[in-house]
Amino acid sequence: MAEDTSDKQIATRLATAGRRRQWTSAPGLPGGTVNPPVWRASTHLYDNCADLKAEVGNNAEGRFYYGRRGAPTQWALAEALTSLEDGAFGAMLYPSGVAAITGSYLAVMRPGQRLLITDNAYDPSRNIGTGLMKNFGVVPEFFDPMDIDGFRALCAQEGKIGAVLLEAPGSLTFEVCDVPALAAIAREAGAFVLCDNTWAGPTGFQPLAHGCDGSINALTKHVGGHSDLMMGAVTANERLYRRLRRTAQQLGQVVSPDDAALALRGLRTLRVRLKQESESALAIAQFLSTREEVAAVLCPMLEGAPGHDMWNRDFTGGCGLFSFVLKGRDADARARLIDALQLFGIGYSWGGFESLALPVDPGTCRSVRSWPPSHGEGGAWDGLDESDRFAIRLSIGLEDAGDLIADLKQGLAAMGAI
Repeated sequence: MAEDTSDKQIATRLATAGRRRQWTSAPGLPGGTVNPPVWRASTHLYDNCADLKAEVGNNAEGRFYYGRRGAPTQWALAEALTSLEDGAFGAMLYPSGVAAITGSYLAVMRPGQRLLITDNAYDPSRNIGTGLMKNFGVVPEFFDPMDIDGFRALCAQEGKIGAVLLEAPGSLTFEVCDVPALAAIAREAGAFVLCDNTWAGPTGFQPLAHGCDGSINALTKHVGGHSDLMMGAVTANERLYRRLRRTAQQLGQVVSPDDAALALRGLRTLRVRLKQESESALAIAQFLSTREEVAAVLCPMLEGAPGHDMWNRDFTGGCGLFSFVLKGRDADARARLIDALQLFGIGYSWGGFESLALPVDPGTCRSVRSWPPSHGEGGAWDGLDESDRFAIRLSIGLEDAGDLIADLKQGLAAMGAI
């Protein structure tokens, strides 16, 4: 369990968390280091057979046993992440964000139980539910996160609900659901509530404080921040954390100490990077909203965008990731625009210091609502025409916002008129 830093502001926690003296200094020697060293070890040694025997049955946190249970580098990262989430008991580390999602499902789901997945979830979150978990006898079901009454009715149906997965804002389309309301309904039904919080991270949104049991974060993205590591984490309350830890140990999940050190380094500058990315993203979203080639800008930080009021109510920060929909263009026109960009790379992932552009088609990973929606359907995407289906997801990095806008202007020009 992490040291209590709840009386400190988030910026202070980011700078100080996970720096216990026993992890940054040598016993008996004065002074120490700023950062915990990288402890590379598969074998942990004992002074004698009595100590070895005593540790065999001791599965406490922060104890040397074997490399799979980590060492001070991994412990420091887990403690730092725990300290950032109000109401957290612990944080479990995984070798990727997808591993964190899978580990969460496996920790709480049982054969025959229902797994309710928000319809706008990250595509692998959907696929794990309909693939691996279904093979284990779990019943996956999707729901519209913007329909509170529909979700309540779904929870009232027959069958034990093991877990509910939320994502705020939603993947690709970025609408923001009412997390506290959905979480309250789910917990009343006896389910664990998981929330993929990678978009905002703990500096921008606190899922546990809004009624969730676990906050899933792909550390590959903003925490790493430099596109050079793969890692995931689930920060959880006590009832979920103990299940996560037991399941992860049985699966043999472990992260590299070198990657943990990179994640710790990225964590220290997380807030200032997100602040800059958010400011640039909002300026770029405002620019795109004025263009005749753009049918909609899906950015919750943008006033008037889907979910902006909910984002304003529950969030304290954002990030550089959002989408925009082309008006009446086809896939070839979209490719011309993206290919012409000079400051945006083309690739998966996001949250690094560099900007990225990616063609996305939300309709390929929706089960409840069509993309684009039918006229008069209302909600997040009302007003889009049937021909307004081709979207581009932007991840805004640390480049100058004016330069990125100029690049998008010439990209739009290269796309050409209808």
